[in-house]
Amino acid sequence: MNKYIKFFIYGLIYVILILFFAVMFIVTTRAEIIKPNNGIEPYQVVKIQLRGLKNNDQPYDNAGIEQTWEFAHPNNKKMTGPLENFKLLLKSDSYKMLLNHIDHQVQEVNITDEKAAFEVTVLGEGKTYYKFRWIVERYDQEGPLKDCWLTIGVSQPVSLGSSI
Repeated sequence: MNKYIKFFIYGLIYVILILFFAVMFIVTTRAEIIKPNNGIEPYQVVKIQLRGLKNNDQPYDNAGIEQTWEFAHPNNKKMTGPLENFKLLLKSDSYKMLLNHIDHQVQEVNITDEKAAFEVTVLGEGKTYYKFRWIVERYDQEGPLKDCWLTIGVSQPVSLGSSI
């Protein structure tokens, strides 16, 4: 075999391998988003969303916002618009303290077979505590989300003051 053809074939194999590993890396990082399923309990839904928001840019920019979006009730998604609008909402003054926050606590307030309310306390990056009311509801429509717990509302934050 001609040495130029051999060089070309090895080069082509090298490029294909690089592309393969690049695609695998992208697929792996995007695959870390947890999808709703009917085995995830209400408390876990809130914790999954808060953990994502706490580490918003891991493993990629706005991954936490995307994780939170996955568990948003379809009616909420209609109200907020597409994901890009939801990102803007969470980056607004009303909710930006959720992004990359230092710590959070979740306390159950009320739970029924169809709806659950939690009091969420967040320590924001600015060392200020904020309280939210986080409400999830069991989705009752047919389809892949049937019987999944999804967020139907998060209140405006109430500042509880500085941690210092």
